[in-house]
Amino acid sequence: MSAFTDAIDDLFADPNMAVTVTYQGRSIRALVRRPDRDIEFSDITVHTGTAVFEVQRREIPAPQAGDVIVHDGDSFVVQGEPRLDVERLVWTITVRPA
Repeated sequence: MSAFTDAIDDLFADPNMAVTVTYQGRSIRALVRRPDRDIEFSDITVHTGTAVFEVQRREIPAPQAGDVIVHDGDSFVVQGEPRLDVERLVWTITVRPA
Protein backbone atom coordinates (compact mmCIF):
# COMPACT_ATOMS: atom_id res chain seq x y z
CA MET A 1 0.00 0.00 0.00
CA SER A 2 1.28 3.41 -0.92
CA ALA A 3 0.59 6.72 0.77
CA PHE A 4 -1.68 7.60 -2.17
CA THR A 5 -3.73 4.43 -1.70
CA ASP A 6 -4.09 5.12 2.02
CA ALA A 7 -5.18 8.71 1.35
CA ILE A 8 -7.75 7.61 -1.24
CA ASP A 9 -9.11 4.98 1.17
CA ASP A 10 -9.50 7.66 3.87
CA LEU A 11 -11.23 10.01 1.43
CA PHE A 12 -13.80 7.42 0.36
CA ALA A 13 -14.39 6.33 3.97
CA ASP A 14 -15.09 9.92 5.12
CA PRO A 15 -18.86 10.38 5.54
CA ASN A 16 -18.46 14.11 4.79
CA MET A 17 -16.89 13.45 1.40
CA ALA A 18 -18.24 10.17 -0.01
CA VAL A 19 -21.69 8.61 -0.15
CA THR A 20 -23.02 5.13 -0.72
CA VAL A 21 -24.44 4.58 -4.20
CA THR A 22 -25.60 1.50 -6.04
CA TYR A 23 -23.55 0.53 -9.09
CA GLN A 24 -25.08 -2.23 -11.20
CA GLY A 25 -26.98 -3.45 -8.11
CA ARG A 26 -23.95 -3.37 -5.78
CA SER A 27 -23.40 -0.84 -2.97
CA ILE A 28 -20.14 1.10 -3.22
CA ARG A 29 -18.73 4.41 -1.96
CA ALA A 30 -18.45 7.31 -4.39
CA LEU A 31 -17.62 10.98 -4.55
CA VAL A 32 -20.48 12.76 -6.29
CA ARG A 33 -20.36 16.11 -8.06
CA ARG A 34 -23.40 17.72 -9.63
CA PRO A 35 -21.96 20.73 -11.50
CA ASP A 36 -24.06 22.94 -13.74
CA ARG A 37 -22.92 23.35 -17.32
CA ASP A 38 -23.73 25.77 -20.11
CA ILE A 39 -24.21 24.25 -23.56
CA GLU A 40 -24.21 26.59 -26.54
CA PHE A 41 -26.23 26.01 -29.70
CA SER A 42 -25.70 28.79 -32.23
CA ASP A 43 -27.12 31.88 -30.49
CA ILE A 44 -28.76 29.95 -27.65
CA THR A 45 -27.15 28.94 -24.35
CA VAL A 46 -28.81 26.15 -22.37
CA HIS A 47 -28.03 25.83 -18.66
CA THR A 48 -28.16 22.20 -17.55
CA GLY A 49 -27.26 20.08 -14.54
CA THR A 50 -24.80 17.22 -14.86
CA ALA A 51 -23.49 14.47 -12.60
CA VAL A 52 -20.01 13.03 -12.21
CA PHE A 53 -19.14 10.08 -10.00
CA GLU A 54 -15.68 9.14 -8.79
CA VAL A 55 -15.27 5.52 -7.67
CA GLN A 56 -12.31 3.45 -6.59
CA ARG A 57 -10.89 1.18 -9.25
CA ARG A 58 -10.65 -1.71 -6.82
CA GLU A 59 -14.46 -1.55 -6.32
CA ILE A 60 -15.30 -1.21 -10.02
CA PRO A 61 -12.40 -2.59 -12.09
CA ALA A 62 -13.93 -1.87 -15.50
CA PRO A 63 -16.92 0.50 -15.67
CA GLN A 64 -18.66 0.53 -19.04
CA ALA A 65 -20.99 2.82 -20.95
CA GLY A 66 -24.54 1.74 -20.24
CA ASP A 67 -23.92 0.70 -16.62
CA VAL A 68 -26.39 2.14 -14.09
CA ILE A 69 -25.64 4.12 -10.92
CA VAL A 70 -28.39 4.94 -8.40
CA HIS A 71 -27.87 7.90 -6.05
CA ASP A 72 -30.55 9.25 -3.70
CA GLY A 73 -33.26 7.43 -5.67
CA ASP A 74 -32.15 8.90 -9.01
CA SER A 75 -30.83 6.53 -11.69
CA PHE A 76 -28.00 7.51 -14.01
CA VAL A 77 -26.48 5.76 -17.02
CA VAL A 78 -22.72 5.81 -17.61
CA GLN A 79 -21.92 7.59 -20.86
CA GLY A 80 -18.64 7.80 -22.70
CA GLU A 81 -15.40 6.28 -21.52
CA PRO A 82 -14.65 6.48 -17.79
CA ARG A 83 -11.20 7.97 -17.08
CA LEU A 84 -8.61 6.83 -14.54
CA ASP A 85 -6.59 9.28 -12.47
CA VAL A 86 -2.79 9.53 -12.77
CA GLU A 87 -2.22 6.98 -10.00
CA ARG A 88 -4.78 4.64 -11.66
CA LEU A 89 -6.75 4.36 -8.41
CA VAL A 90 -9.95 6.31 -9.12
CA TRP A 91 -12.36 6.31 -12.06
CA THR A 92 -14.11 9.53 -13.07
CA ILE A 93 -17.45 8.56 -14.58
CA THR A 94 -19.73 10.94 -16.47
CA VAL A 95 -23.40 10.01 -16.49
CA ARG A 96 -26.76 11.09 -17.85
CA PRO A 97 -30.19 10.65 -16.24
CA ALA A 98 -31.70 7.23 -16.91
